[in-house]
Amino acid sequence: MDLEQLKYPVGKHQSKEEYTLLEVETFINTIRLFPSALKNAVLNISEEQLNTQYRPEGWTVRQVIHHLADSHMNALLRFKMVLTEDNPTVNPYDEAAFARLNDYNLPLEPSLNIIESIHQKWLFILSGMKPDDFMKTYFHPQHQLSFTLQQALATYDWHCRHHLAHISLVVG
Repeated sequence: MDLEQLKYPVGKHQSKEEYTLLEVETFINTIRLFPSALKNAVLNISEEQLNTQYRPEGWTVRQVIHHLADSHMNALLRFKMVLTEDNPTVNPYDEAAFARLNDYNLPLEPSLNIIESIHQKWLFILSGMKPDDFMKTYFHPQHQLSFTLQQALATYDWHCRHHLAHISLVVG
């Protein structure tokens, strides 16, 4: 496998302007199933595998799990901001700097529990959204673009699959 395939084992995310209702339902299903899929992926993981990078100069499996908790916390907050404000500006953060913080050395359980709880809240919010709500936007200053919640949901669908694939590169 070449470096590009190791970086993007499910391919690079390709965003569209709009998604069908069926696509949105598929994305929501990914959010629903992700916590258990993630737990199953690391169920019998060894300490050595936890500390293995999925690619040269990449994160370890442990860092990926902690990153997922941080990233999905931000996603939940972004959805809540968009549903309560008009095109809010979201706060970008330095994911690589987060991965160097001491909490990324914790065991997996705290982050797995966070992911499970965040996804439970996220699903409840998603279930109460109307089709028009998915077209509401936020502004991302790093990209200098506004994104709809539909597009954000598509990104997080990809994000879940992307990092599960990284983990499977290590644990098989």
